[in-house]
Amino acid sequence: MLKFVRLNILCTISLMFFLFLSTIPVYSFEYTSQEERSFIEVYEKTLPSIVSIEADIDHGTSGGTGCIISKSGIILTSSHVVEHSKNITVTTHSGKSYSAKIMAVLKNKNDLALLKIDASEDLALAKFGNSDDVKVGQRVLTIGCPFGFRDTLTTGIISRIDYERNKIQTDAAINPGCSGGPLLNLKGEIIGINQSIYNPDNNRSNIGIGFALPSNYAVEFISRTNKKVVKSN
Repeated sequence: MLKFVRLNILCTISLMFFLFLSTIPVYSFEYTSQEERSFIEVYEKTLPSIVSIEADIDHGTSGGTGCIISKSGIILTSSHVVEHSKNITVTTHSGKSYSAKIMAVLKNKNDLALLKIDASEDLALAKFGNSDDVKVGQRVLTIGCPFGFRDTLTTGIISRIDYERNKIQTDAAINPGCSGGPLLNLKGEIIGINQSIYNPDNNRSNIGIGFALPSNYAVEFISRTNKKVVKSN
């Protein structure tokens, strides 16, 4: 009789445990907000058009980021990443690396350059937005290769627009290796090309003051360069 009672108790406990488990919700990945959904979608959509850049220079290697703007293999980046370089290597999102040549360079702190690779793959293209529509307080994202860590996403806002110096200021984390990468709106459009940070302690920390050149300025540079290329041909 005692064994029978113990068996009933065990059965009851097992049933209660099963019922308890059945009430626990099974969680699958869900977006916690529309903004989070936007971040993920922009990153996944834009990432294939972003490349990492390594340039051999006299005192080592200069690292940066670039945006693919043409199926023919034209890449937009910052001129300070590649100027005075001996060899330039571009690595696409697929992991393939290519030797790159400089097509055009803007100097005098304008800091833009166009590179050319002969790719053996189908290239995804970055899309430009209208930087004249940028507003202070607007949410932005950046994708780059800070300190060589490829495919890094950071977020922030437009902190200030410096009309006098033609710069967009942001608190999105920008570090060495991010130069030439895109500053993006929530549509995944390039509204700026990341250029520099304000850093009073010689690159030992990021204090949330970064600068990008407006995308319209970059588009104008690309257009002028293309016209020269057509004329020279």
